[in-house]
Amino acid sequence: MRVIVICLMLVGVGDASAQQPPDLPGAAQVQAHCSTCHGEDLIAQQRLSRAGWGREIDKMVRWGAVVAADEREPMLDYLAAHFAPKSVAAPTTVSANRTYQRACLVCHGSDLIEGQRLNRAGWTREVEKMIRWGAAVPESEKAALIDDLAAHQALGIGY
Repeated sequence: MRVIVICLMLVGVGDASAQQPPDLPGAAQVQAHCSTCHGEDLIAQQRLSRAGWGREIDKMVRWGAVVAADEREPMLDYLAAHFAPKSVAAPTTVSANRTYQRACLVCHGSDLIEGQRLNRAGWTREVEKMIRWGAAVPESEKAALIDDLAAHQALGIGY
């Protein structure tokens, strides 16, 4: 048992210091202000652009998070540097690309779309909802768009 504990300590498992944020500007503020309500896994999976993280910080402040004015930029720098979107691949088909440009990006930023993390069923519901709300997606282009959105999501690269 003692050998197992020593081995775990050597690799950082069970060591309280391994659970602390990295010693980087903004990391302590993120730990103090974000991790009190959100697990590190939720923060890490967001993968937002700098603008997206700025909107997220502003939203959390509106919802009651207390972030001093001089803490916002270091937090934003840290989140944008360490939890940015993965590189975005081009749409799979020309038709899906045209539909995406015309029907999706006209209202939404790509960071919002990339942040959805939906499977094919989720994208189907989302696209159908957007069509009901007025998105110009002809029935002949809908399946290709949904397939493409889901494929990018499955690859973990966003759209």
